[in-house]
Amino acid sequence: MALHASGEDYLEAILVLHKKMGMVRSVDVARHMEVSKPSVCHAVATLRDRGFLTMDSDYFLHLTDVGREVAEQIYEKHRFFTERLIAAGVDPETAERDACRIEHVISEESFRRLKAVAEQKQ
Repeated sequence: MALHASGEDYLEAILVLHKKMGMVRSVDVARHMEVSKPSVCHAVATLRDRGFLTMDSDYFLHLTDVGREVAEQIYEKHRFFTERLIAAGVDPETAERDACRIEHVISEESFRRLKAVAEQKQ
């Protein structure tokens, strides 16, 4: 199931917030992403319908196995590119923004090869 970049961003945000706070609600995602609550509600409904997350009776969001897998992959790419850009001298704020764009467009093959080269150099 292909996702748009925005759907990947929502999954990544839920993952990051879950790691940080434990339990995540839509309002937490809205604050974190600096978007409106209606935008989050629409995204959550779409992601829920596509099997990437669930919402319990207390309105807490939970990633499904598939949702967690996608979120972890996106987050791994985000961290990788942010770290490399900062190491290259890019301002951390700019590195975060650029990494967020790169993580959505790079092919899995290219990412794995770049990661392997970086790991060999360490």
